[in-house]
Amino acid sequence: MKTNILNANAYTIKQLPSAIAFVDRNLKLNCASDEWAAFFNLDYHMAIGKQLFDVIDESNYSWRDPLVSTLEGNTECFLQTKLTGNGIEKWFELSTKPWYSEEENIIGAIIQMEDVSNRVLMDLKFQKLENLLRDQSEISKVGTWEYDLDSERIEWSAMTKKIHEVPHDYQPSIDKAINFYKQGHDRNTISMLVHNCIEKGETWNTKLKIVTAKANERWVLAAGKPFYKDGKISRLIGTFQDITEDVEAENKIIENEKLLRTLIDNIPLNIFIKDKDSKKVLVNKAECDYLGVSNPQEIIGKTDYDLYDKDVADISRHEDVHVMKTQKPILKKRTINVKKDGSSTSFLTSKIPFVNADGRSKGVIGISMDISDVIQKEDQLRNLINVTAIQNKKLINFAHIVSHNLRSHTANFSMLLDFLVNEKEASERKRIMDMLLHASDNLMDTLENLNEVVDISTDVNLEKKSLNLNENITKVQQNLSAFLHQNNVQINNNIADTVNVKAVPAYMESIILNLVTNAVKYRHPDRNPSIVLSAKKKEDITIFCIQDNGLGIDLDKYGQKLFGMYKTFHNNKDARGIGLYIVKNQIEAMGGNITVKSEVEKGSTFSVYFNDKD
Repeated sequence: MKTNILNANAYTIKQLPSAIAFVDRNLKLNCASDEWAAFFNLDYHMAIGKQLFDVIDESNYSWRDPLVSTLEGNTECFLQTKLTGNGIEKWFELSTKPWYSEEENIIGAIIQMEDVSNRVLMDLKFQKLENLLRDQSEISKVGTWEYDLDSERIEWSAMTKKIHEVPHDYQPSIDKAINFYKQGHDRNTISMLVHNCIEKGETWNTKLKIVTAKANERWVLAAGKPFYKDGKISRLIGTFQDITEDVEAENKIIENEKLLRTLIDNIPLNIFIKDKDSKKVLVNKAECDYLGVSNPQEIIGKTDYDLYDKDVADISRHEDVHVMKTQKPILKKRTINVKKDGSSTSFLTSKIPFVNADGRSKGVIGISMDISDVIQKEDQLRNLINVTAIQNKKLINFAHIVSHNLRSHTANFSMLLDFLVNEKEASERKRIMDMLLHASDNLMDTLENLNEVVDISTDVNLEKKSLNLNENITKVQQNLSAFLHQNNVQINNNIADTVNVKAVPAYMESIILNLVTNAVKYRHPDRNPSIVLSAKKKEDITIFCIQDNGLGIDLDKYGQKLFGMYKTFHNNKDARGIGLYIVKNQIEAMGGNITVKSEVEKGSTFSVYFNDKD
């Protein structure tokens, strides 16, 4: 079908202004343009329908293999030469493409030809001119060479001989030329390159090392390419340049770069260089380790916005712009870097302007030292100082309790003992003994309070547990049953049985006991004590309230003294001060707090805030 269509359009193809022809799979000429027929001096009508190599001399043109390849689906393009009637060599470029049917089957090949003689001649002239110029380039130390495959003769220019340190009349051979290359890698490489150029037409331009006739090692840039004649490689031509000084300079630079790289990679500081857009162009190993990457290329080209939190990146970019604009460094500035994952690090950072040869800023050099451990130790030291100050204050207060209470008890014991010694009447001596026993009980209470104060101040291993609030309230009521009955105390518990708090078990009972006894001890003389217990949840806080109808407290007068270790008010009784001090310290030791609302003669409400977080 396709062939018929093509035959129907044969006259159109015949008039095409380019040399083109169609052959079928048997290489029969199906159709061609007049230009193509004229190129081979063919009678158009006599040639159509005949086998291609019956109308042109196959010995003059190596087309068969490319055409076979084209019929297999490949496109081919190659140069061919032709001698005209007056003996002038003409060059033409031949290209073949598969000819497909409507069913996309290959039914033949399309052959197109183009006269490229002018182009080829220009290329040859250019090559000769280039070789001539290089041959004259003594300053650049570039020589030329040429190897004729037929005669196996190799020609070296004067500069090439000079580079090899051989006499002017030295006549090399291809084997001698190759043997000048240093034995091993260099010699094997040049042998392979020459072989591939001859067999495959591959060019080369490679840096290798030679050993001259005077046993001097030199770096050379050896280049070579094939030269075609009649479609075949007839010669190899190339250049030969002494680049020893350049290579040594380059190696020196590389050596210095490695030295610098080794230095900055082993400094325990984060080092980086940014360009004008704050993109990182260099980072050291410490910076890579900090950012969690093994290859610096994972960071190169990125900005702080790619690596850190936006707020941190904004600050860093502002600093970069300021340093580049003013060309004044920022030295030893304490900064905090927050990475994308939320982790933060404290640094002592310096930024120095990076200027070019013209004195213009082209970026920023940064040096950062991780001072997180130093900051942590500073915080620990600060905390230690604070704890020491608190402990010192507690020690002073504790000394005040000891000196005041024990001195009072000692004086009381001394006086009572004097009375007992001097008293003769039995009933009075019994009353004094009762007073001594009561004084002894008071001394024991004071010592127990002092022990509790010491326990709170020295306990550093506090483990909070989930405790049921009502269970602990019931336990306190049982322990105080006689005391509560004796004082006609009414307790109204409004707390649900499901309310749990996070607390230290040893402290829980003490807190409830002290607050209940505090409410009873400071009851109003005109009414029986009434205590209302309640609790409510607020986020991670449980608020436990103890409300009484007692004497109340003048908070304006005694608010600052209420939770002190030793404060005296309410008829010179000190139990409220000591008991509430113990309660407050136990609650704060668990991460909670206590507040009080009170009106004189109306009663008080103590609110304990339990922190339910672990």
